[in-house]
Amino acid sequence: MPQTVEIRCTLDGLAAISEQHALVAVDVIRATTTAVTAVAMGRRCYPVGDLEAAFRLAASIPDALLAGEIGGIIPEGFMLSNSPAALAARGDRRPVVLLSSSGTRLMEGIRGAPFAYVASFRNYRATIRHLAKQQLPVIAIGAPTRGAFRTEDRMCCAWIAAGLIDSGYRAADRRTATLVRRWKSAPPKALMQSPSVRYLRRSNQLQDLAFILDHFDDVDSAFQMSDAEIVGAPPPAAR
Repeated sequence: MPQTVEIRCTLDGLAAISEQHALVAVDVIRATTTAVTAVAMGRRCYPVGDLEAAFRLAASIPDALLAGEIGGIIPEGFMLSNSPAALAARGDRRPVVLLSSSGTRLMEGIRGAPFAYVASFRNYRATIRHLAKQQLPVIAIGAPTRGAFRTEDRMCCAWIAAGLIDSGYRAADRRTATLVRRWKSAPPKALMQSPSVRYLRRSNQLQDLAFILDHFDDVDSAFQMSDAEIVGAPPPAAR
């Protein structure tokens, strides 16, 4: 029987999931895009779930760069926001401790799983290829923003699920199948209808929108959680 792929927007119920599932965190605007950008640049990247954890971890990492936001506000003591464009523009390779309102909490929530991945539009195809070789059941999880499953995350999760279905997987449930049908052929600019894009416009952070639109499928690596750090995923073991 083919493996399954499921799309969710919640961590609820994951405690009951078999450890032989691959979990994929997606928060396109902006946490997983920032994280993928950091690691693709050669930086070490450590997502954290709250402000206290960010300062505690940064204090233990030499020359750490604190990046992120809480409710859209850069906390005091941070060097930059949760911004892939701002991070990419820096010439250094300092390790990043990354905090966001929802995406890094999602990454923190799955980090204990044996197969925990981080994906964005930058590396969605590489993630599909890696997962298809793993041949594990997959759950793609969009980071809820104020309880909502945002357009860009629906798209990215659906594209990953569609790629796996093309590789022989099947949709785990009707909701997943519906999301795949709705979004699998959507053009990149379909994300423009998202409330997240309206937020970037209102907050004058259009450089991040431009960065995301200019960087589709340009990172040829899957990334996974290794304890507290995001790292390049090693080749899947033969099954």
